[in-house]
Amino acid sequence: MPQVAVFPAVLLLLMAVLWFFGLYRLPDWVVIVSELVFLVVLVWCLSFFRDPARHVPQDGMVLLAPADGKVTDITVLESFPGFDGPVQRIGIFLSIFDVHINRCPCMARVDKITYKPGQFRNAMSAESGRVNESNDLEMTRLIEPNDRIIVRQISGAIARRIVCAVAEGGELAGGEPFGMIKFGSRTELVVPYRPDVTCTIKVGEKVKAGLTIMVQYIKADSAGADS
Repeated sequence: MPQVAVFPAVLLLLMAVLWFFGLYRLPDWVVIVSELVFLVVLVWCLSFFRDPARHVPQDGMVLLAPADGKVTDITVLESFPGFDGPVQRIGIFLSIFDVHINRCPCMARVDKITYKPGQFRNAMSAESGRVNESNDLEMTRLIEPNDRIIVRQISGAIARRIVCAVAEGGELAGGEPFGMIKFGSRTELVVPYRPDVTCTIKVGEKVKAGLTIMVQYIKADSAGADS
């Protein structure tokens, strides 16, 4: 909230100073163009911190998108720290125009939070998840199957601050906000890779945090019927 107030306040102050003093020292067109530029930046700044209301799907057998943005990669990894078997990692790139509020994919308990300092490479690349500054939230689903999942907040080339407003041991509802990354970034969702855990989105799709279903759990009887 301090930044939501401070950034616009600074811009409004600059606009006021430019208007009252610039008219006496600069050509009118320079003042007008400069004011329009400041106005565009002000509108963008206010929109960046927006937190639109989301009607979260009430389905315990799904995992929702943890961030708004574009799915850049879906990768199967044979091993991953904290998991007993292979996992599926889904990467989401957030542009500076996307909503940047991170939301919990399902009803879960936060078991461990691990912050890692690092670089600030382009967040569109999957490699950024390995080398960039990041914050891992290791969670356990509170609805069966009680799988471990990980949401990773990753800084990008522009983003320089990761915000995480939940502590270890805290419980979150599906779609509940827990943090954000400023400005432009990447969020990854890591889930077990099994026949009953199906990815429902494709690379290139746009997703919305707390709304888009990214992973669907298939009930045992349904999986047996399909096979």
